Amino acid sequence: MKSLLTSIAALTCCLLPAGSQTPKGYPITPVPFTSVKVVPGTFWGQRLEASRKVTVPLAFSKCEETGRYTNFSNAAEHLQNPSRVFDIKEGTFPFDDTDPYKTIEGASYILQTYPDKALEAYIDSVLDVIASAQEPDGYLFTGRTQNPEHPHGWAGPKRWSAEEQGSHELYNLGHMVEAAIAHFQATGSRKFLDIAIRYADLVCKEVGPNPGQACVVPGHQIAEMALAKLYLATGDRKYLDEAKFFLDYRGKTTIKHEYSQAHKPVVEQDEAVGHAVRAAYMYAGMADVAALTGDQAYVKAVDAIWDNIVSKKLYITGGIGATANGEAFAGNYELPNMSAYCETCAAIGNVYVNHRLFLLHGASKYYDVLERTLYNGLLSGVSLEGNGFFYPNPLESAGGYERKPWFGCACCPSNICRFIPSLPGYVYAVKDRSLYVNLFLSNSAELKVGGKDVRLSQTTNYPWGRADNPFCSDITLRIDKNRAGRFAMKIRIPGWAKDRPVPSDLYQYVDGKQSGYSVVIKNKGKQIMTILSSDNPIGEDGYLTIDRKWKTGDEVDVNFWMEPRVVRANDKVEADRGMLCVECGPLVYCAEHSAGNMNVEEACVSPHTKFSFGRTEIAGTPVATLIAEDQPLTLIPYYAWCHRGAGRMRVWLPEAEGRTPGGAQSLTK
Repeated sequence: MKSLLTSIAALTCCLLPAGSQTPKGYPITPVPFTSVKVVPGTFWGQRLEASRKVTVPLAFSKCEETGRYTNFSNAAEHLQNPSRVFDIKEGTFPFDDTDPYKTIEGASYILQTYPDKALEAYIDSVLDVIASAQEPDGYLFTGRTQNPEHPHGWAGPKRWSAEEQGSHELYNLGHMVEAAIAHFQATGSRKFLDIAIRYADLVCKEVGPNPGQACVVPGHQIAEMALAKLYLATGDRKYLDEAKFFLDYRGKTTIKHEYSQAHKPVVEQDEAVGHAVRAAYMYAGMADVAALTGDQAYVKAVDAIWDNIVSKKLYITGGIGATANGEAFAGNYELPNMSAYCETCAAIGNVYVNHRLFLLHGASKYYDVLERTLYNGLLSGVSLEGNGFFYPNPLESAGGYERKPWFGCACCPSNICRFIPSLPGYVYAVKDRSLYVNLFLSNSAELKVGGKDVRLSQTTNYPWGRADNPFCSDITLRIDKNRAGRFAMKIRIPGWAKDRPVPSDLYQYVDGKQSGYSVVIKNKGKQIMTILSSDNPIGEDGYLTIDRKWKTGDEVDVNFWMEPRVVRANDKVEADRGMLCVECGPLVYCAEHSAGNMNVEEACVSPHTKFSFGRTEIAGTPVATLIAEDQPLTLIPYYAWCHRGAGRMRVWLPEAEGRTPGGAQSLTK
């Protein structure tokens, strides 16, 4: 592990152009996925294993079956013999090229956790096919190169001419760059990175505001995020400048509409509008530019947009994008349940936005939203087995939803394929002599605090409670090696453990319970310090900060009180008036029709409903259930719904107003 990290660090130095300086990073530095190993068999260990054994191989096989690789081979054949042209298959999309890119990205993350020479060789063979389709000047877009005279119908007659209408040339670049950097970080190989850099260099040359350039911005955003990442990987400022150009000129070119957030300049925007995936990717790019340049207009704008989402447009599951009409955000407080769109890709984008805003501002509230999205609106997008996917993720179903193994527009399956294996990169972060612990999952990590080596391990059953007490969730952080001496360990206390489901008044707990936690520091079994939530130890940033000289063997035991909580939405959310939902820890629960449940249309709860914990297996995976006392109502985690056949499901249940406290009851019709 150490030798691999050292070699990658050396290769990173080799990427820097002659005379360049180390690029300015984020105010807070994420600990990369290459430094964190998730423990197999745990909650997230199982998800990574499913990605390795099922999701990634499935995605690669679908790329083969659906002609994704053939598009590259056809383009290569035309380059070798210009008289050979190929008809673009009807029903394909110009962004189909990104499915191999995203799958390679996910496979690269997997390689870091599970080294696999056969998988590396397969990726190399795919990269050979991709490289063969790259034009001499670096252009790589099979929707045109297969048949330049008659390209894909969305592509336009020449390069970039239809970019803002739908060619996706720059969208493809974005996913290529993201995948190439992940592949380089995981393997140390420049094979994919060099392909991506050649295309990025061409874009910087041909697309921009100067005479002779195509002054266009991405029709579908993501290149902004990717180019910022390429700047960090290479130190070449032109990539960050190009990302900022794409943002600065949005709303100033020929296309001006809300659908692609081009209705006005980005620094004048303060509300989330339009296509939710495009929007989330753009807001993440804005956060990148804000963090990497210090541009305060960008900081102000992205902060205002985030506040609008969290205060008025966020589902309790962390999903975003309320309507299928344009796969878009709806109006303020417009959050329907059965028709909720909540595209899986939008949930992934929501994670990207909140992660970057944390790196910019260092406040735990961004991880509160990230965690809610991660465990609910994002994780629901893939089956527990790893072989079925949701495109939309509604909060209520009449039985018409089932996960599918693939889609014609396969953005969600391939996006899940790349995201789940990347999770190790979201657990920790560092700033100077501070170490942030942001997510709770069993892992071991090798990182640097203040430039000095620290080895840390984390053991937990989170998001479940302890086996002997399901109302408590324990996390043990252990210092396995410390050469940094004194440093501050900053432990995120989740919003749900502070009686606040989200960092706004959009949702609130109404059960009268009080959350809490305790922290014990010990060494060799001897208690050194105890901290209770009643001590009010949390700083303004939302973290519990323990600043001390750490010794090898020191342990920090974090215990969260994990009781079921009843939530009510802001009364301005018309769809949820008179309704309640139930969550426990980071998980939102739902009522799903099954042999053991009453008709979910007749179920209701009150703020005083008492629940006990149960256990069941869904798709062979242990799942904690909530059982309403004395009533035949069992709730399951929202992410696990629709594994037992299509059927009715509800997250929000009618409130049993004026009923005797004690249990869920049937509504009388």
